Amino acid sequence: MKGKILGAACLFALATAVTAADEVRVYNWSDYIDEELLAKFEEETGLKLIYDVFDSNEVLETKMLAGGSGYDVVVPSGTFLQRQIAVGAFQKLDPTKLTNSANLWDVIEKRTARYDPGNEYSVNYMWGTTGLGVNVKRVAEVLGEDAPINSLDLIFKPENMARLASCGVHFLDAPAEVIPAALAYIGEDPDSHDPEVIAKVEPLLMAVRPHVQKFHSSEYINALANGDICVAFGWSGDILQARDRAAEADAGVEIVYHAPSEGALMWFDQMAIPVDAPNPEGAHTFLNFIMDAENMAQASNYVFYANGNLASQAFLVPDVIDDTAIYPDAATLENLYITTPYPAKVQRTVTRLWTRVKSGT
Repeated sequence: MKGKILGAACLFALATAVTAADEVRVYNWSDYIDEELLAKFEEETGLKLIYDVFDSNEVLETKMLAGGSGYDVVVPSGTFLQRQIAVGAFQKLDPTKLTNSANLWDVIEKRTARYDPGNEYSVNYMWGTTGLGVNVKRVAEVLGEDAPINSLDLIFKPENMARLASCGVHFLDAPAEVIPAALAYIGEDPDSHDPEVIAKVEPLLMAVRPHVQKFHSSEYINALANGDICVAFGWSGDILQARDRAAEADAGVEIVYHAPSEGALMWFDQMAIPVDAPNPEGAHTFLNFIMDAENMAQASNYVFYANGNLASQAFLVPDVIDDTAIYPDAATLENLYITTPYPAKVQRTVTRLWTRVKSGT
């Protein structure tokens, strides 16, 4: 009987291994890829793709730090990637399996190396800025034609927010995005890790908190596009998606995106392979597929984000490559900042502050 049980266990283990080798599990941000690419990957490779989504780095980090996520490829932002590399959450990439690496853009690789020295653990998927999405007509009706739609005055001055509450304002549910912006606004270093400096933003955020309709990291896309809200502090590509959805609906909603004049956070979403990935071979196959110039361009043309693949630029549509809200000009690039992960003790301080802000207490 014991032999039969052992034999059955071996067969089960073998079947599980075969299944893992035949499929690739990817965990990416919501609304972040052209689904035609997913079908194309399966057709070209014969691998079954299991594709799940999340909408905050915190959700992904919880899975990564717990271990056993079951995913082969995940897409953390740079600051979270750096912290997760430090605790051994990822495995180094095998360059011999990434034949499309010659397509990558050295300008972006130099910046992502701040989070992943030598870019040994990750490749850039998309990058962008965090800023202001504005319903031009509604905001002009509320604040006037001279409304500061390219300035953080729009969302951090209580008198503006009190009036904008009538048409709806959403903020990202992302302290690592909102707190640096608030620090930049009050003239502090947006990358400060000093708890006393970080604490300075709490009165600012509490003053506008009553006028924020919702903290969420994806709902603002449709809310802007449908005219349900008039302002969102969010990610550039999401707001540009909202702009285009609004234009397609042709219902009189005009959305614009501005990187704030006070400076904007430049962020990077990186594809990486968990240390316990069930199918690292398939993960490399997926990364190399995405790194193909035409495939990467198709993804950017769909989501309206810039990418770290220089060769893909030849295949980007004019609405993407020629839009300075997506690929900023040199002057705007100079005004962008990047941030680094909070140490664990500071992160706890930030989390508590953010909880108070969201609850309004």
